[in-house]
Parts: sequence; structure tokens; C-alpha cells
Amino acid sequence: MYLPPHDPHVDDPMRFKPLFRIHLMERKCATVECMYGHKGPHNGHIQIVKKDEFSTKCNQTDHHRMSGGRQEEFRTWLREEWGRTLEDIFHEHMQELILMKFIYTSQYDNCLTYRRIYLPPSSPQDLIQPGLFKGTYGSHGLEIVMLSFHGKKAKGTKITGDPNIPAGQQTVEIDLAHPLQLPDIENLRDFSELSRIVLEVQEQVRREEQEREQRQEEGEHSQQAASQPASPLGGGEGAEGEETAAGAEGTTQDKTPASQPFVLPMGVISRNEDYPRTCRICFYGTGLIAGHGFTSPERTPGVFVLFDDDRFGFIWLELKSFSLYSRIKVSFQNAQAPSQEAFDEMLKNIQSLAT
Repeated sequence: MYLPPHDPHVDDPMRFKPLFRIHLMERKCATVECMYGHKGPHNGHIQIVKKDEFSTKCNQTDHHRMSGGRQEEFRTWLREEWGRTLEDIFHEHMQELILMKFIYTSQYDNCLTYRRIYLPPSSPQDLIQPGLFKGTYGSHGLEIVMLSFHGKKAKGTKITGDPNIPAGQQTVEIDLAHPLQLPDIENLRDFSELSRIVLEVQEQVRREEQEREQRQEEGEHSQQAASQPASPLGGGEGAEGEETAAGAEGTTQDKTPASQPFVLPMGVISRNEDYPRTCRICFYGTGLIAGHGFTSPERTPGVFVLFDDDRFGFIWLELKSFSLYSRIKVSFQNAQAPSQEAFDEMLKNIQSLAT
């Protein structure tokens, strides 16, 4: 298992923790050992479920228990997972979230199902190299997000989740057709000024979507009524639409714009104050928020901030919160998607599992 570094140090390397091992014997026999817990390797079982999927089961879960009971197990988990003690955490809400995560993850006792995930394909038009990133999520700690590009959209999909938003859900979506021009550094400190800029773009996006839907409806009606090919004028409109799309796409191809000063507005909370003070470009985006148990999910407006090739951020306008993301530089073998279609299918599958 690859674990993120301790919160909020997103630039630190990932941590590695073995969960099981297989001893290959003669005549194609093998023994499986569970590595979970602190009493050393013990008897386990692996079952191949189907292509690209397998399950592990511990046959001696008593090896996971500690003499001090659940309290000792929780304190040990807290030190390993968060790098701190219970006494270090003063915030009641954070204590509650951490306890929920411990209860949720420890109940499986290393009886888990594994499914293959692909790394996203890349193309020369991508803003930066797609891939896996560690991100700060407030009291939830650090989580793993996969950044992928889809034409005029970029998506951040959760690979690890929390009690509010499970793994597989699209945590952020970036609208690459709508770059944001941030105010000068003094005005940027004013949250209301940034909020005004973002909400104006949100309204513009809403109007464009309505116009697009209206054109689609009119196009369907005209197709039903027409008994001959469309007029040259109709073709001209289509060409103009293509040119507009190409122009928007061209925005994402400029990978080295001049950097500009950046600072978080007053009142915006960040787990990591060590974020870069210059950025390359910003885009309008939306972030997914929900109550515990993924109740009442909704997409809310925000700002995607590209710092450099390996770091980006997202300002959650409604939460007045900032997430900082840093690239995972672990080299994974045989993880590339065989095609864009296979990658899209995988994204759809992990989201349906989470839902």
C-alpha cells in the first residue's frame, strides 16, 4: 500500500507499507501471508475474482489485535497514519473525522478487493503531464487525486476518499475554455473581489450552456423538418463553432505563460502555508462537496491555480478553503492505459462503484 506523507507535507515522498506476500513453491504451489498488524506475517488467502481484479483475506485476524485493545490500536494507527498523537489534535471536528476513518478502514482487517487502475494518457495539448497527485483536504488529511485531460475539461478524480466524498468521485473539474485573470496582488487579498470574478465567470458558463442546449434543440427540430441538405449558411455557423473551440483549445497549449504573483485571499484557510507565491495561469472550475456518507453532493465554483509542472491548487469558494496538490513521483510499472477508451471506461467504473 502506498500511503501519502503526513499532513500537510504534500511535497514529501509517498510511504510504502506491505500488506501481503506470496511465496512461490515447487509444482506451482504457493503460500500467502498477511502482513497487516504488528505481530509479523501470518496465514492469508488470495482469490482471483476476474480479469484485473483479486481479493485478499486474512485467516488469522487475531494477529491484528493489540494487548491494549482498540484504544492502543487507534493510537498506533494515528501515529503511523498521521504522524501525531491524540493530544496533538485539539479540534473536535477533526478528532471525529479521524476516528471515523479509523473505524471505517480497520473493520476490513485486510480482507480487501483490488481493481486495476490506469494512469491517464497524455497528449501534447495537455496543460501539464497528467498523473497522480497528493492533495490537502482540510481535516481529512492528505488524499490521492488523479488529474486527467478531456478536451476542454480537466478532471481530478479521487483515488483515495474520505467520509464525505468517496474514492472514484470527481473532486474537481477544470474548465480550460475559461481562464481567469486574477486581480493585482493587493486586490487578490480581498476575498470578495476574487469571489466577484469567479461568480461572473460562473454566470457566463451557465449562459453558454443554455445557448448550447438551445442550439442543439433547434438543430434537432430543423433536422426533422428539413428534406434537403443544410444551406451554406448553416455550414458557415458550424465552421465558426469549430474555430471557437480551436481557439479555446489553443489557450491550453500555451504551457509557458509569464508567471504572476499569487497569494491566498484573507479568510481562505490552507492546511499548508508553504504554497508557491507565483503561478502560471488560473482557470474557472468546480469542486464537489457533500455531507457525511456522500449526502447532498453538489458542485460548487472555485479557482484552479497552476503553479508549475508538478504543483497546482484549488480554491473552494464556498468553503473558503484551499487545497494544494503535489505530483507523486513514484514510478509505476505497466500502469499506462492501452487506449483513451480503456481509461475512460475505467473512470466510469470506479465512479459507479463509489456511487
